[in-house]
Amino acid sequence: MTGKIDKVIIVGGGHGGAQAAIALRQNGFEGGITMIGREPEPPYERPPLSKEYMAGEKEFERIQIRPRAFWAEKNVELVLGKCVTSIDPANRLVTLDDGTTLGYGALIWAAGGDPRRLSCAGADLGGVYAVRNRADADAIMADLPGVDQVAVIGGGYIGLEAAAVLTKLGKKVVLLEALPRVLARVAGPELSAFYEAEHRAHGVDLRTGIGVEAIEGTGRVSGVRLVDGSLVPAQMVIVGIGIIPAVEPLLAAGAKGGNGVEVDACCRTSLPDVYAIGDCAAHVSNFADGAVIRLESVQNANDQATVTAKAICGEALPYGATPWFWSNQYDLKLQTVGLSTGHDATILRGDPASRSFSVIYLKAGRVIALDCVNMVKDYVQGRKLVEARAVIDPAALADTNILLKELLPAQ
Repeated sequence: MTGKIDKVIIVGGGHGGAQAAIALRQNGFEGGITMIGREPEPPYERPPLSKEYMAGEKEFERIQIRPRAFWAEKNVELVLGKCVTSIDPANRLVTLDDGTTLGYGALIWAAGGDPRRLSCAGADLGGVYAVRNRADADAIMADLPGVDQVAVIGGGYIGLEAAAVLTKLGKKVVLLEALPRVLARVAGPELSAFYEAEHRAHGVDLRTGIGVEAIEGTGRVSGVRLVDGSLVPAQMVIVGIGIIPAVEPLLAAGAKGGNGVEVDACCRTSLPDVYAIGDCAAHVSNFADGAVIRLESVQNANDQATVTAKAICGEALPYGATPWFWSNQYDLKLQTVGLSTGHDATILRGDPASRSFSVIYLKAGRVIALDCVNMVKDYVQGRKLVEARAVIDPAALADTNILLKELLPAQ
């Protein structure tokens, strides 16, 4: 402990904010901690919203990160249902949307992002939803009994997961992706083709390379008009086309950034004693060849929160965690390690027809990422290949009779 910081304000009640508060206490911080969250609920897990929670398989209490009583026990003050509208870094003050001002010694910005909205006509009609928070998921579930047909716009993980759940609930689902394939920004064509086939096999009318012209309806959505003039009937629309990082007050206060707020290796912004973590933090990544990136994942939020807590407590520990992600669709568990962006070759390990295989991504001959479908062993063992940036014979990587751990070069 440096002794200088006696009060930490955390803006954001998601994974990053919750882990920051927990890690501060774990690292011996004894000062005041206030967590400000836009939602009325204490911190909860967001990934289940488009999976088990929306499917009715998990109650809300089961996705809370900690029981409400935990925060009181750890002397973490929760200020819920409030937004920070401005920051005064010179006087170390934040202003809330009700006009209240709060002082801080250190500020951790973990506000995440807001769903990117459609810009076409009809985007604000009733029955058009994003899946970003509990209120979104609750509204969708409450609306579903009167819905037969759903249009899902966006073929990323959120859109695909929502399509899987809605299909399981007996709805007719049309999934619309503007790019030539689903998961185009995060995965290679082998994985895209596999998931497209899986969704179609489950009854999803999946269409790629098609844009949305307008959402039609009077008061409430009745259909989606496509750019080719055709109409997709729908009584509900789920929009999953990414997020916009929630960093306006930071940038307005002078923090360096644009698509997110830029942070250094210890998650410090350009403002004194102001940190940023999670979806909204743009950091240099060794797993992206030194590029400045934002990572929208629970892993990134949690690991950056721990780095930030240690920095506030006097231990500078640069962030360098290996990125990993997951997605559950139907009975398929996808686990990803590393970042495939910029890959110049892929290796298919196993047969997609078996619904258990991996795609290994190479760049200049080095292993940079793996997508593993129902292949936990490949995911666990492949992680070390990614971390080592290993150069391995492609034929050996493709041979499922050889364990990936056997291919790790001697250290």
